[in-house]
Amino acid sequence: MMSREDLESYFIRMDVEAEEVEENMWVLHGEDGSVDVVVTYAPPVALLRIKVMDLPQDAPDTALTGLFRKLLELNASDLVHGSYGIEQGSVALSDALELETLDFQELRASYESIVFAASSHTPDLADLVPVAQKG
Repeated sequence: MMSREDLESYFIRMDVEAEEVEENMWVLHGEDGSVDVVVTYAPPVALLRIKVMDLPQDAPDTALTGLFRKLLELNASDLVHGSYGIEQGSVALSDALELETLDFQELRASYESIVFAASSHTPDLADLVPVAQKG
């Protein structure tokens, strides 16, 4: 099984800045700095996660049905790695990779895929979030 040191060596090979924020958790900063990916070493898997956007706290779920539908459509049709979900009032994109068989190419492909998806989907997703009314 891949060790945390093996995982760290992959970050170096990927040429990303890996900041260890707590034991077994890193934030990967890409070259352009646009998207940070959190990687958690949690045997038997490595988890990759990107926070895509915050949801409005006051919006009822019925006001977000267009966004929810779009997230499900993207999960079904446009994502090679990972899936969208909602966690603690935020839209997140995450992927879980089995450490037993994880190699460099798979980690890099997952990382690049979710970074690209988050970057390219965010403008369209943001358009589906209602803006608070100003009184």
